Amino acid sequence: MGRILIILLITSVFGCTGKKESVRDPQIIVDKSIEASGGELYRSSDISFTFREREYRLNRKAGKRVLMRITETDTARIEDLLSGSSFERRIDGQIQSLPDSTSLSLAEAVNSVHYFAYLPKGLNDAAVNKTYLGPGKLGDADYHKIQVTFDQEGGGTDFEDVFVYWFNTETFHPDYLAYEYHTNGGGKRFREAFNAREVGGIRFVDYRNYKYSGTLPVSELDSLFLRDELEFLSLIKLEKIKVTPGNYN
Repeated sequence: MGRILIILLITSVFGCTGKKESVRDPQIIVDKSIEASGGELYRSSDISFTFREREYRLNRKAGKRVLMRITETDTARIEDLLSGSSFERRIDGQIQSLPDSTSLSLAEAVNSVHYFAYLPKGLNDAAVNKTYLGPGKLGDADYHKIQVTFDQEGGGTDFEDVFVYWFNTETFHPDYLAYEYHTNGGGKRFREAFNAREVGGIRFVDYRNYKYSGTLPVSELDSLFLRDELEFLSLIKLEKIKVTPGNYN
């Protein structure tokens, strides 16, 4: 009986150790987060929402993902469409001829809003590199802190940006994120998710958006947030969210 108990104890210790190590794998954490937030529904649904009085749509045509932004003015309907690296602007249905620099800027603006709206889905894109930074604590909750960088190839024009996500160890939801960007003069931001809700099986959140102008890396902005030393900048709120199920591959 004593020998059996020893064997069971050794098995239990090694089993717990393996579990502890596996949960520190950033790929496993991101996979769990995506599954907890919508999973395959991200791939099989059309999505629309309103952000700052503009309508955004995610549709799939001929197997390709199309990101759209629609702006209604008193005199025209402006549609910005991004599919892969292809961008076009239509005004009242007519395709516009734009300088490359303008097309690039507009494409980045459309992609950025969609990217944040569907997090954590984009964290498994091919150009994403994930690094486990260690455990963290915000308020009463424990978190996995993961840094995300991008390959130059496939990482877009802002491939030098650095993101850090705080994944709740219980829910695996990314409740906080911080990032450093280099376009338009650059800067550092910290976002706190709130108003989490599920629409059509997909989790959406709004954000309190904070600004930081100092020299600390974005991985340490959680300490400033806890001390209320970040500058509140804006609210990021999605409205009129609609998820339409489809049957896409």
